[in-house]
Parts: sequence; C-alpha cells; structure tokens
Amino acid sequence: MFKNKEMDLTKGSIMKKMIIYSVPFILTNVLQVLFNAADIAVLGILAGDTSVAAVGASSSLTILIVGLFVGLSIGTNVVLARYVGAKDKEGAGRTVGTSIVIAFLSGIALMVIGIILAPWFLKIMNCAESVIEEATTYLRIYFIGAPSMLLYNFSASVLRSVGDTRRPLIFLSISGVANVGLNILFVLVFKMTVEGVAIATIVSQTISAICCLTVLFKSKGYARLRVRYLKVFGYQLKEIAIIGIPSGLQSVAFNIANVLIQRTVNSFGDTGMSANTTAQQFDAIVYNVGNAISMSCMAFIGQNVGAKNAKNIKKVILYGVLLVTIFQFLVGLVFGLLAPVLCSLIANGEETIQMATVRLRILGYFYFMCGIMEVFANSNRAMGKPIVSLVISVMGATVFRIGFLKIMMHFFPYFATIYWSYPASWIITIICYLIFTPITYKKTKISIEGSTSIE
Repeated sequence: MFKNKEMDLTKGSIMKKMIIYSVPFILTNVLQVLFNAADIAVLGILAGDTSVAAVGASSSLTILIVGLFVGLSIGTNVVLARYVGAKDKEGAGRTVGTSIVIAFLSGIALMVIGIILAPWFLKIMNCAESVIEEATTYLRIYFIGAPSMLLYNFSASVLRSVGDTRRPLIFLSISGVANVGLNILFVLVFKMTVEGVAIATIVSQTISAICCLTVLFKSKGYARLRVRYLKVFGYQLKEIAIIGIPSGLQSVAFNIANVLIQRTVNSFGDTGMSANTTAQQFDAIVYNVGNAISMSCMAFIGQNVGAKNAKNIKKVILYGVLLVTIFQFLVGLVFGLLAPVLCSLIANGEETIQMATVRLRILGYFYFMCGIMEVFANSNRAMGKPIVSLVISVMGATVFRIGFLKIMMHFFPYFATIYWSYPASWIITIICYLIFTPITYKKTKISIEGSTSIE
C-alpha cells in the first residue's frame, strides 16, 4: 500500500501511459457517481420522491460553491506536476505541505459559509416550499464535512500529479462501500431521510481523507508530506493561486449557468426536480468519463512543462481529444439508449421517469463535446494560461448558455428545451478553444525551450 507508485509521465509511449493513468481515474470518478446515486436510490426507494427532490434542489448550488474551493486543487495538480517533471523534490515538498494547509483552512471556511447561508441559498434558487425544510437540513449537514472533502480532493490531486491514480481509486472504493452501508443503516434501520444520507456522506469522506493523508505521510517520493512542510510557503502559494484561483472562478462561472438552469427546473415543481436529480445520477457517469481524461491531460502536460518537453504536450492534447471522443461518446450512447430503464431504477412516477429520460438522452448523446471542451480547458491551465480558460468559459458556457436558455424558453417553454442549452454552449466554447489553444501551445513551446529553470 505504501510502496512508491509514482509514474514518470514524460517518457515512453504517451498514449499507452495516458490510458494506464486514465482508467483508474475514470473508475474513481464513476464509483463516486455510483455511490452518490446510491444515496438517491436509497432515498427514492425508502423515503420517496420528495426526499430525492430535496437533495436535488441544492445539487447545482453545492457544485458551484464547492467548485470554487476545489478549483485550488487544480493549482496543486499543475504546480506539483511541474516540480516532478523538473525533478525538484524541495519544491514538490513545499507544494504538498502548502496544499494540505490550504485544503484544511478552505474546508473550515466552506463549512461556516454553508451552515450559515443554506436557507438563503435555497431561496434564491426558487426551491419549492414542499422540500425547502429537508433541503436546508441536508445542505447544512453536508457542509459540516467540507474539511474532509477538501482534504481528500487536495490529497488525491497530489497523488495524481505524481502519476498515482490507483490509490485514490482504492480509497474511494473503501469509503464508498462504507457510505452505502451507512445509508441503509440510517435510512432503513434508524428511519432517517436526508439527514441520514448527509451523515453517511460525511463519514465516508473522512475515511477517504484519512487514507490519502496516511499515504502522503508514508510516501518516499515527490508526494511525501513532512511535518516541517505543513505551513504556507509564499512562493508555492503564489504558484498555486495563479492557476487555482482562475480555475475556481471558471468552475463558478460554469456552474452559475447550472444554478440558473436549476431554478428553471425547480419551476416544473417536485416532478421536474425529482426527474432532474434522477437523470443526473446517470449522465454524471458519462460526464466523469470525459472529466477523468481531461484531468489526466493536465498532469501529463504539467510534468512535460517541468521537463521542458514541448513535443509531448502537443501529443497529450491530441490524444486527449481522441480518447474523450471515443470513450465518452460510446458510454453516452449506451446510457441514452437505456435511459428509460435506468431512470426507473430510481424514480417511481411515470411522469418523472419520462422527464428524466429526456435529460439523460439529450446530454448523454452530446457529452463528448463537453469532454473535448474540458481537454482544451485543462490543457490551457497546465500550460500556464488559466485566464484563457476562464474567459472562454465565461463567454461560452455561462453568458451564451444563459442567453440561449432565456430566449429559447420564451418560445419553447418545455422541459427538453432546458437541456439543449448545454450542447449549444459546448459547440461555441470548442470553437473558441480551437482558435486560442494553438496560440497558447506556441507560446509555451517558445517559453520552455528558451528557459533554463522551472517557472
């Protein structure tokens, strides 16, 4: 368990290593979604659609708020990968220590914000009165686990930066099984509803965090966490912030549109909210296949920037686009075809199943476009241009998506219209990245070929 499992992402067959690296990452993401789906399934079967709606009513909001803080872990991923590529153990150690301190402090801040402002968050999202009490309870308990959640995310990011995607998978599997068991215990045996699911989530996240931190302390390689490094180093903090803050803001920009879309979904009442939540459990699997591959590109490019290997950077981008197109399209196709059957596993009402099927099919068939978009976004970040990703995402995935939704819902006020705003915005955003990514690559190539030290 504690043997060195780090991987050099700068040498050998890039395509082969990307597949070896990405598969455990994909499985980790998919397992995370399945365990979350288990939360919803337990509620749907044992507590009913109202509890499902209560959890779903705040899902886009939690993703938005948490995404701002988790975005900083992307800074850790890129910065640490560069130090690994440059074979700089001192810089790597300082980055790991700084990241863990940031994770803990950010988790405390997120916990306080979430507990205090939960009712206000739900009100501005037009949450139905029938579920707002349960939704508030869920949200407040959920945010108590923020420190553990961020410690896991940052620790897992450290491991992935050094090429280790297997142990995060193992730890998530352990905590996920515990999560499912606790869900059943709290909801079936103790007769709890949303509060039981939220408590189970906190416990499982804490298990994951402890496992990851233990490995970092026991590590002998670049991921090693030493007590003397458990403080904020100014230079490493600045490097992480340069990449992480725009990445966090990009996540916020991307999800602001989703929150507004959630408001529109909420206007369709309990049925619409339950249908949306049901479909999310499955289309999230499709999304996370592409997300894992795009995040893999970031670690590969980061190490190759540190190693000053510009040729491999171009390969990573091209292979990333190819892999998400193949894997994500195939998974999305299967899920779209099986949508009615899958949605009936969670939802009870016929109308809920039909509406959930609409979302799952529209997004499932086109999610590979989102994967391509994220490969370009993460590649720009890894090449040190997070502002490019931020600006393009704001214009494409937020401004355009909101505008599209407002206009189209005026003329076609149907449930399906909501979800066509996604592929429309992905197409626009990809076009922008196709224009700017070659420019970023050219500047990066000139920079690293002309430099003598890590930037």
